[in-house]
Parts: sequence; C-alpha cells; structure tokens
Amino acid sequence: MNSHPTLLGVDIIWVATVLSAVATLAVLTALYAATTVRDPMARRVKALNERREQLKAGIVASTNKRKKLTNKNQAADKVRGILSSFKMLQDDQIQKTQLRLMQAGIRAKDLAFIIIFLRFVMPVVLGTAAILAVYVFVLWPDWGAFKKYVVVAGTLLLSYKAPDLWLKNKVTKRSHAIRKGLPDALDLLVICAEAGLTVDAAFNRVSKELGKAYPELGDEFGLTAIELGFLSERRQAFENLATRVDLESVRGVVTTMIQTEKYGTPLASALRVLSAEFRNERMMRAEEKAARLPAIMTVPLILFILPTLFVVILGPAACSISDSFLKGS
Repeated sequence: MNSHPTLLGVDIIWVATVLSAVATLAVLTALYAATTVRDPMARRVKALNERREQLKAGIVASTNKRKKLTNKNQAADKVRGILSSFKMLQDDQIQKTQLRLMQAGIRAKDLAFIIIFLRFVMPVVLGTAAILAVYVFVLWPDWGAFKKYVVVAGTLLLSYKAPDLWLKNKVTKRSHAIRKGLPDALDLLVICAEAGLTVDAAFNRVSKELGKAYPELGDEFGLTAIELGFLSERRQAFENLATRVDLESVRGVVTTMIQTEKYGTPLASALRVLSAEFRNERMMRAEEKAARLPAIMTVPLILFILPTLFVVILGPAACSISDSFLKGS
C-alpha cells in the first residue's frame, strides 16, 4: 500500500482532491450564471403595460387577469378579516407598509396585509417551536438557563422583525441601484430636453435607453411617463415618483421638475447642475469606500492570506522534518 505525503497528520492528496472539487464546482457555477443571463426588462415592461391598461380603462383588460386579481383579493380579504378579528389593523400601519412595498418595487398593495399577518403568525409558530425544542423536549440538555432564554427570546424577536428586515433590505437595494444610475438618467434628460422633446416623452425615452443598464430606474421613469400622460395634474406624477423612491436626490429632481413646470425655468440647465452634483457625490462615496479598504482588508489578510503563505513557505520544511522523525523512529 502506497503511503501518501502528510502535513500535520493530514493527507495532502485528500486535501488537494477536495480543493479541486470545490474549484470545479465554482467554475461550473460561474459558467451557468454567465450562460443563463435573463433580460430583466421583460417582466417590468409587462407590468408597465398592465399598469397602462389599468390607467386607461380602470380595470384589468383580460378575463384571466381579472380572475387572478379576484383570487388575490379574496386571499387578502381573508387575511384582512383575520387581522380585523384580532383588532390588529391600524390605518397608519397599513399605509406605512404599503409605502415600503411601493419603495421596494412591489406594486401589490394587498401584500401589506400579508406582511402584517406574518408579524403576528411567525413569532407564535417559531416561538412555540423554540420553546418546545428547548424546554419541553430538551434537545440541548447541556445548555444553561441563560442560554436557553437567549435562544427563545432571540427567536421571538427575529421572527417578528423578519418581514420588516426583508422589506428594508429590498428597499435599500433598490434605492442603491436607482442612486447609481441617476446621473446618467439626468444627462439623457438634458439631451432630450435640448432636442425639443416634451417632459413625458423625455421620461419615456430615458426609461427605454436605461432599461437594461438600470432596470429599477427605467421602471420608475417609465411609470412616471405613463402617469404624466394620463393624470389630470402633472405635479401629482412627479410627487408619486418621489414617494415611490426613498432617495433625497430623487426628491431634489422632482422639486426641480415641479418648479420648471410651474415657473417655466430652463429645464436643461437645472438638470445639468443636478447631474454634476450627483456625479460628485458618487465619486465621493467611491473615494470613501476606497479609503476604508485597507482597514477592511486587514482581517481577511490575517485569516486567509497569511496562513496560506506560511503553508507555502514552511510546508516543505515541515514535511522533511516529519519524514526525518519517522525514519529516525
């Protein structure tokens, strides 16, 4: 039987085989992710078309869509009835949850009742499961009283906050993506304004041009263009944009658009100044992240890079010393 070389009692051939398998899996995952890229605008264009039909007629166009909407409303009505029986529905809470859903890019307002329902159900279900596992069935008998209390209390708290954390995460990601593409969108709006396009046509053009690069921003601009064409007050369309996007920069753009609509000030010059300011802010954020990089890289350097260097440098010497001891014994 051939003996394989070892390092600190570990078979080197086995370690190399495991690392090769992990590397192969990573390469296959990267190839799969690169070859299965989907167009993010297909679903969003479909949603915008449905929104256009709803604004035109006030109802969903097809019978199948009407049936799906009815089923969703029935489910939401059932959840609403359960919450009303427990007297857990408050108008400000519902409006706040619907606003957060809108800022996360979720247009279904009835989902707010489901989120409020999950805040009530998840602590009961998961908390009961944690109490049964820790205190009744005693799955971990070595745990002390304080550790058991921390586990149960943490489960209750996390299960109550889980829907809000999920929603906050989606809002943050969407806001970051919109902030990233806003300077380019303003530059395109300046070009469209100087070319003589109207405001709603400019928003529609920018949404099409930026749809693939920044789908979230293209979605919001496309919906604003639709509302500019159908709402009786154009100011309301801009205010809806500021409501749907939780960004101070977007509120500044909306204020500028409202002022230009009201007082007739030049739109191109105002948007050019805003675009320059947003680009400077983006550059400052990038410089701030670059300045924090050395401190952030210290921990990975110590944990991952230095041990690898020690293994590469001291590995051959350790192998030869181990072989010498084995031969001597």
